[in-house]
Amino acid sequence: MKFLSFTVGPFQENTYLVIKGDEALLIDPGFSTNSEFVTMREALEASGAELKHILLTHAHIDHTLGLNVALHRYEVPVWLNHSDLTVWENSESQAAMFGIRAGGFSFTPRPLEELDSLELGSFTLTTLFTPGHSPDHISIYFKEAETLIAGDALFRESIGRTDLYGGDAGVLADSIREKLYTLPDETRVLPGHGPETTIGHEKVNNPFVTAG
Repeated sequence: MKFLSFTVGPFQENTYLVIKGDEALLIDPGFSTNSEFVTMREALEASGAELKHILLTHAHIDHTLGLNVALHRYEVPVWLNHSDLTVWENSESQAAMFGIRAGGFSFTPRPLEELDSLELGSFTLTTLFTPGHSPDHISIYFKEAETLIAGDALFRESIGRTDLYGGDAGVLADSIREKLYTLPDETRVLPGHGPETTIGHEKVNNPFVTAG
Protein backbone atom coordinates (compact mmCIF):
# COMPACT_ATOMS: atom_id res chain seq x y z
CA MET A 1 0.00 0.00 0.00
CA LYS A 2 1.34 3.42 -0.97
CA PHE A 3 0.49 6.76 0.64
CA LEU A 4 1.19 9.81 -1.51
CA SER A 5 0.96 13.22 0.15
CA PHE A 6 0.21 16.55 -1.56
CA THR A 7 0.47 19.76 0.45
CA VAL A 8 -2.03 22.12 -1.13
CA GLY A 9 -4.14 25.24 -0.78
CA PRO A 10 -3.77 28.44 1.23
CA PHE A 11 -3.81 26.47 4.49
CA GLN A 12 -1.01 24.08 3.42
CA GLU A 13 -3.36 21.12 3.91
CA ASN A 14 -2.20 17.57 3.32
CA THR A 15 -4.26 15.68 0.73
CA TYR A 16 -3.59 11.95 0.53
CA LEU A 17 -3.78 9.45 -2.30
CA VAL A 18 -3.76 5.87 -1.05
CA ILE A 19 -2.96 3.20 -3.62
CA LYS A 20 -3.32 -0.55 -3.35
CA GLY A 21 -2.88 -2.56 -6.52
CA ASP A 22 -5.14 -1.12 -9.19
CA GLU A 23 -7.40 0.81 -6.79
CA ALA A 24 -7.01 4.17 -5.08
CA LEU A 25 -8.66 6.34 -2.44
CA LEU A 26 -8.44 10.13 -2.29
CA ILE A 27 -8.62 11.59 1.21
CA ASP A 28 -9.36 15.27 1.98
CA PRO A 29 -8.98 16.92 -1.46
CA GLY A 30 -7.89 20.44 -0.58
CA PHE A 31 -6.68 21.59 -4.01
CA SER A 32 -7.07 25.32 -4.58
CA THR A 33 -5.49 25.56 -8.04
CA ASN A 34 -5.72 23.51 -11.20
CA SER A 35 -1.98 22.79 -11.09
CA GLU A 36 -2.34 21.23 -7.62
CA PHE A 37 -5.09 18.98 -8.89
CA VAL A 38 -3.12 18.05 -12.01
CA THR A 39 -0.14 17.00 -9.88
CA MET A 40 -2.34 14.53 -8.02
CA ARG A 41 -4.04 13.35 -11.23
CA GLU A 42 -0.71 12.68 -12.91
CA ALA A 43 0.50 10.71 -9.88
CA LEU A 44 -2.68 8.63 -9.99
CA GLU A 45 -2.32 7.97 -13.71
CA ALA A 46 1.35 7.04 -13.29
CA SER A 47 0.39 4.47 -10.66
CA GLY A 48 -1.99 2.70 -13.02
CA ALA A 49 -4.65 2.65 -10.31
CA GLU A 50 -8.26 3.79 -10.66
CA LEU A 51 -9.80 6.16 -8.14
CA LYS A 52 -12.69 4.39 -6.41
CA HIS A 53 -13.73 6.57 -3.47
CA ILE A 54 -13.17 9.97 -1.85
CA LEU A 55 -13.12 10.10 1.96
CA LEU A 56 -13.33 13.21 4.12
CA THR A 57 -11.97 13.22 7.65
CA HIS A 58 -14.21 16.26 8.23
CA ALA A 59 -15.87 19.03 6.24
CA HIS A 60 -13.72 22.08 6.99
CA ILE A 61 -13.12 24.08 3.83
CA ASP A 62 -9.37 23.41 3.68
CA HIS A 63 -10.14 19.68 3.39
CA THR A 64 -12.93 20.02 0.81
CA LEU A 65 -11.77 22.94 -1.33
CA GLY A 66 -10.85 20.70 -4.25
CA LEU A 67 -13.76 18.29 -3.97
CA ASN A 68 -15.86 19.72 -6.80
CA VAL A 69 -12.83 19.75 -9.12
CA ALA A 70 -12.13 16.10 -8.30
CA LEU A 71 -15.75 15.10 -8.83
CA HIS A 72 -15.79 16.84 -12.20
CA ARG A 73 -13.05 14.44 -13.28
CA TYR A 74 -13.99 11.31 -11.32
CA GLU A 75 -17.50 9.97 -10.76
CA VAL A 76 -16.91 8.29 -7.42
CA PRO A 77 -18.72 8.13 -4.05
CA VAL A 78 -17.83 10.65 -1.34
CA TRP A 79 -17.89 9.63 2.34
CA LEU A 80 -18.27 11.85 5.43
CA ASN A 81 -19.41 11.25 8.98
CA HIS A 82 -23.02 12.34 9.53
CA SER A 83 -22.90 13.06 13.27
CA ASP A 84 -23.24 16.76 12.49
CA LEU A 85 -23.62 17.99 8.91
CA THR A 86 -23.68 21.69 9.83
CA VAL A 87 -20.15 22.33 8.59
CA TRP A 88 -20.83 20.49 5.33
CA GLU A 89 -24.12 22.29 4.72
CA ASN A 90 -22.52 25.69 5.30
CA SER A 91 -19.42 25.23 3.17
CA GLU A 92 -19.87 28.44 1.20
CA SER A 93 -20.27 30.68 4.26
CA GLN A 94 -17.44 28.82 5.98
CA ALA A 95 -15.16 29.65 3.04
CA ALA A 96 -16.22 33.30 3.19
CA MET A 97 -15.06 33.46 6.83
CA PHE A 98 -11.53 32.91 5.56
CA GLY A 99 -11.87 35.21 2.55
CA ILE A 100 -12.21 32.33 0.10
CA ARG A 101 -14.76 32.25 -2.70
CA ALA A 102 -16.03 28.71 -2.99
CA GLY A 103 -19.40 27.24 -3.80
CA GLY A 104 -21.24 24.73 -1.70
CA PHE A 105 -22.25 21.20 -2.55
CA SER A 106 -25.49 19.97 -4.11
CA PHE A 107 -25.36 16.50 -2.57
CA THR A 108 -24.95 14.74 0.76
CA PRO A 109 -22.01 12.32 1.07
CA ARG A 110 -22.47 8.73 2.06
CA PRO A 111 -22.32 8.27 5.86
CA LEU A 112 -18.87 7.35 7.13
CA GLU A 113 -19.66 5.71 10.46
CA GLU A 114 -17.30 4.50 13.17
CA LEU A 115 -16.53 0.90 12.25
CA ASP A 116 -13.91 -1.65 13.24
CA SER A 117 -13.82 -2.84 9.66
CA LEU A 118 -15.08 -1.05 6.56
CA GLU A 119 -14.37 -2.67 3.21
CA LEU A 120 -14.11 -0.40 0.20
CA GLY A 121 -13.01 -2.55 -2.70
CA SER A 122 -9.56 -3.91 -1.90
CA PHE A 123 -9.19 -1.58 1.12
CA THR A 124 -10.07 -2.50 4.69
CA LEU A 125 -10.31 0.51 7.02
CA THR A 126 -10.97 1.12 10.69
CA THR A 127 -12.84 4.40 11.08
CA LEU A 128 -12.44 6.12 14.44
CA PHE A 129 -14.86 8.86 15.51
CA THR A 130 -12.57 11.60 16.86
CA PRO A 131 -14.55 14.83 17.42
CA GLY A 132 -13.21 17.89 19.21
CA HIS A 133 -11.66 19.76 16.31
CA SER A 134 -14.85 19.35 14.30
CA PRO A 135 -18.04 17.53 15.33
CA ASP A 136 -17.96 15.31 12.24
CA HIS A 137 -14.32 14.24 12.52
CA ILE A 138 -13.23 10.72 11.60
CA SER A 139 -9.66 9.37 11.68
CA ILE A 140 -8.88 6.55 9.27
CA TYR A 141 -6.66 3.64 10.30
CA PHE A 142 -5.15 1.22 7.81
CA LYS A 143 -4.17 -1.66 10.08
CA GLU A 144 -2.50 -3.60 7.27
CA ALA A 145 -0.13 -0.68 6.65
CA GLU A 146 0.12 0.40 10.31
CA THR A 147 -0.84 3.90 9.17
CA LEU A 148 -3.35 6.43 10.51
CA ILE A 149 -4.69 9.37 8.55
CA ALA A 150 -5.48 11.65 11.46
CA GLY A 151 -7.05 14.64 9.73
CA ASP A 152 -6.90 17.62 12.09
CA ALA A 153 -7.20 15.66 15.33
CA LEU A 154 -3.52 14.96 15.95
CA PHE A 155 -0.43 16.69 14.55
CA ARG A 156 3.27 16.25 15.24
CA GLU A 157 3.61 17.56 18.81
CA SER A 158 0.35 19.47 18.44
CA ILE A 159 -3.41 19.03 18.04
CA GLY A 160 -6.21 20.57 16.00
CA ARG A 161 -7.64 23.96 16.89
CA THR A 162 -10.85 23.93 18.90
CA ASP A 163 -12.15 27.48 18.44
CA LEU A 164 -14.34 26.79 15.40
CA TYR A 165 -17.94 25.54 15.32
CA GLY A 166 -18.33 22.35 17.37
CA GLY A 167 -14.80 22.53 18.73
CA ASP A 168 -14.11 21.32 22.26
CA ALA A 169 -10.63 20.91 23.74
CA GLY A 170 -11.74 18.36 26.32
CA VAL A 171 -13.58 16.26 23.75
CA LEU A 172 -10.56 16.35 21.44
CA ALA A 173 -8.21 15.26 24.23
CA ASP A 174 -10.54 12.34 25.03
CA SER A 175 -10.69 11.40 21.33
CA ILE A 176 -6.90 11.32 21.10
CA ARG A 177 -6.36 9.36 24.32
CA GLU A 178 -9.18 6.87 23.83
CA LYS A 179 -9.10 6.32 20.06
CA LEU A 180 -5.61 7.22 18.82
CA TYR A 181 -3.18 6.63 21.70
CA THR A 182 -4.58 3.10 22.01
CA LEU A 183 -3.15 2.23 18.57
CA PRO A 184 0.29 0.55 18.44
CA ASP A 185 3.18 2.92 19.19
CA GLU A 186 4.76 2.21 15.80
CA THR A 187 1.66 3.45 13.95
CA ARG A 188 2.60 6.02 11.33
CA VAL A 189 0.49 9.17 11.66
CA LEU A 190 -0.26 11.23 8.55
CA PRO A 191 -1.86 14.50 9.71
CA GLY A 192 -3.97 17.07 7.91
CA HIS A 193 -1.19 19.66 8.25
CA GLY A 194 2.53 19.46 8.85
CA PRO A 195 4.97 16.55 8.98
CA GLU A 196 4.15 12.96 9.79
CA THR A 197 4.77 11.41 13.18
CA THR A 198 4.04 8.21 15.11
CA ILE A 199 1.67 7.36 17.93
CA GLY A 200 4.60 6.46 20.17
CA HIS A 201 6.29 9.80 19.56
CA GLU A 202 3.14 11.74 20.39
CA LYS A 203 2.42 9.81 23.57
CA VAL A 204 5.83 10.90 24.87
CA ASN A 205 6.29 14.31 23.26
CA ASN A 206 2.92 15.92 22.61
CA PRO A 207 2.58 18.83 25.07
CA PHE A 208 -1.17 19.22 24.55
CA VAL A 209 -2.40 15.67 25.21
CA THR A 210 -0.44 13.36 27.49
CA ALA A 211 -0.82 9.61 27.30
CA GLY A 212 -1.61 9.18 31.01
